[in-house]
Amino acid sequence: MAGQRRGFLLGFGAYLLWGFFPLYWPLLRPAGPVEILAHRIVWSLAAVLVLIVVARRWTHLRAVLADRRRLTFIAAGAVVIGVNWGVYIYGVNSGQVVETSLGYFINPLVTILLGVAVLGERLRPGQWAGLAIALAAVVELTFDYGRLPWIALTLAFSFGTYALMKKKADVGSTEGLALETLLLAPIALTFLLAGGGTTFGNAGWLNALLLAGTGVLTAIPLLMFGAAATKVSLTTLGLLQYTAPTVQFLCGIIVFHEQMTTARWIGFGLVWLALVVITTESLLTRRKTAALRQIEREVELV
Repeated sequence: MAGQRRGFLLGFGAYLLWGFFPLYWPLLRPAGPVEILAHRIVWSLAAVLVLIVVARRWTHLRAVLADRRRLTFIAAGAVVIGVNWGVYIYGVNSGQVVETSLGYFINPLVTILLGVAVLGERLRPGQWAGLAIALAAVVELTFDYGRLPWIALTLAFSFGTYALMKKKADVGSTEGLALETLLLAPIALTFLLAGGGTTFGNAGWLNALLLAGTGVLTAIPLLMFGAAATKVSLTTLGLLQYTAPTVQFLCGIIVFHEQMTTARWIGFGLVWLALVVITTESLLTRRKTAALRQIEREVELV
């Protein structure tokens, strides 16, 4: 029981930190989104390498490096997480925090869609209903924005694809992040060392410290989530995942004073309705499956 409570608190803490990320990126100005992304990659690599040395996980890292199949999935994951980070930073620093939160509200729905398209999974009626409502929300928000909500959709599909690649690679979170950032680091370092308009070292010590802090900021919630995943059920983690976009959404409205038109409230309302439908259907299905398994075990004992 104590372990489950600790796992819940760690998981909640991880999603809470991810939710408050929009408060950090504006502090890095005058650095632009590309420079912030480059620093996040480089400093994240430094942070996870320190963790690997301290935890003595070199053996795990070498085992992954020797597996070409897993490396292929990790490389694909590195590309999409780089896109995800970049678009997220751009979205926050261009005053579109609410739309970034929409991306992570949509993400569970995209994950289901990818399961059908890539893994050949079959949808249950409740899942079809949830996806139909989500599609209506995207259409409605497209009319309100006057364009596709491309930031939200890019974040949702890139992170959904990243999760799929992580599932295929089956690598620990620390080792996975180390290899992903290692693959992206040459591009990031080339940009930073070229010095074309970078602010690091030219905008004061606090700016430099905050840019370097992106590595720790990336690593801490990841480690908290990794510890939580071993102590609580997937159902609990699935429910906790809504913490991050909810906090982001509130930051967008309360802290950054972004406007929410009536049509936008309707669009978000449809997304939240889709999530309620799918989450409820999932919980009921799991309960029904667990009950059937219990009956089967009792029949076997008889």
